[in-house]
Amino acid sequence: MRDDNCIFCKIANGDIPSKALYEDDDFKVILDLGPATKGHALILPKNHYANIYKLPDEAASKVMLLAKKMTIRMTEKLNCDGFNLVQNNGEDAGQTVFHFHLHLIPRYKNDGQTLGWKSMEPTPEELEDIRKIITE
Repeated sequence: MRDDNCIFCKIANGDIPSKALYEDDDFKVILDLGPATKGHALILPKNHYANIYKLPDEAASKVMLLAKKMTIRMTEKLNCDGFNLVQNNGEDAGQTVFHFHLHLIPRYKNDGQTLGWKSMEPTPEELEDIRKIITE
């Protein structure tokens, strides 16, 4: 299941060279060409899934196990102080390449990067309404 027009399919399957950190039958982990920090990498499935909604459960499980393995190794080798795992779905959420991928972003004290949001202040009633919407 490849998309011949997808740049991440081409990278994951070796049609376009990359700085690979890891590869198996299902995934390729590469260094990001526009990194947020030293060692910023991407986990790319070799099959094409536009986003997490299309990602099969088995692949989703494997990607998280691979993320754990890679962040442990990268933390040991890069001596980073923390890690962000970032995964965007949809243009409004910041997705720019429509092939599922997981960012592995090593964090260093005073690296100048931020990852955050402006917190809302919902009332307990609003939280309960949202809970009902999601669970019913």
